[in-house]
Amino acid sequence: MPSWNSRGLRGSALEELINLTNTKYRERNLALIQKIPTPITPINIDKENRHITLAYFEEKSTVDYIGTAQGIPVCFDAKECASDTFSLQNVHEHQVEFMKDFENQGGIAFLLIYYSKRNYYHYLPLKDFLVFWNRAKEGGRKSFRFEELDSENSISCMNSIYIHYLVNLAKDADGRDTANAGRN
Repeated sequence: MPSWNSRGLRGSALEELINLTNTKYRERNLALIQKIPTPITPINIDKENRHITLAYFEEKSTVDYIGTAQGIPVCFDAKECASDTFSLQNVHEHQVEFMKDFENQGGIAFLLIYYSKRNYYHYLPLKDFLVFWNRAKEGGRKSFRFEELDSENSISCMNSIYIHYLVNLAKDADGRDTANAGRN
């Protein structure tokens, strides 16, 4: 059974910024996106500081965030990367399957990646991520390089919104509408 220790807090600053962003989105009636807690069973608790120091995951998690933006179902996972190479080990098979199923139900799934060395936020649509994922499944690289990303999907701070990913989400949705219109 997988266990958790303090290393599990590596992305907590990123998640805090996303949570602040999502609060702004809710206040402005732009979106309602919530953090999905990972169910854990505490094993060791530091009673003096009231902190869990060791716990077991009760079940596999899906993604970090889920909700709706202007009527569009949205789910995404937030990842932090300290180098220019993103290891695909950071994303689990059950998460990829969940995101694929989510999109099959008409939603939009993506990864929000923070490259800490560059102080750079990136919106990675599931379809683009699957190119790297499938390449690895076929025996190719088990990672992707920063240079392989589409620079059009960078995320900026705008109008006091810390990680304004809705701009990227809107472009993604518009691109899907255009592609679907061409099929009809």
